[in-house]
Amino acid sequence: MIAFSEAPLPGVYVVDLLPSRDMRGFFARSYSADEFAAQGLGPPLSECSVSYNARKATLRGLHFQVAPHEEHKLVRCTAGAIFDVIVDLRTGSDHYRRWFGLELNAENRRALFVPPGCAHGFVTLTDHSEVFYMISVAHSPAHARGVRWNDPAFNIEWPLQPQVMAPRDADYPLLDAGA
Repeated sequence: MIAFSEAPLPGVYVVDLLPSRDMRGFFARSYSADEFAAQGLGPPLSECSVSYNARKATLRGLHFQVAPHEEHKLVRCTAGAIFDVIVDLRTGSDHYRRWFGLELNAENRRALFVPPGCAHGFVTLTDHSEVFYMISVAHSPAHARGVRWNDPAFNIEWPLQPQVMAPRDADYPLLDAGA
């Protein structure tokens, strides 16, 4: 079984393991298509990816894909620690431009479910952080988009100043640029 807790943004869920423990340690299911569907979270996740980050203060994001390649994601930190952020970019949402952030780390084993229409990113809190993603659709470079991590339209409270990032993450336009 898996525990689902609603986050402050619609469709975003914190996902916790419910381990069965014994003298060896524990065993826990981290994903079940049936349990996610029963929670209204779908479609099934069909791809897995890993992001390894050598240095603390590495930023990745804020990324998303547009139609017809919108993604559902399940994100878990399997080594080290990250501050994971989701920004609601659904223009019809009452939560448009709001963000939610949560520490994910190897000890708490938590995951975040990211629905389509939300941008996702993180900053590493330790060296040697690794992030495991389960994604509903194949990555499509033609449909990949992003918003700037420090856009004043979101006012994200990052726990530390990013020091390492890809040029594209640093150069995304501001949401209100040209407005």
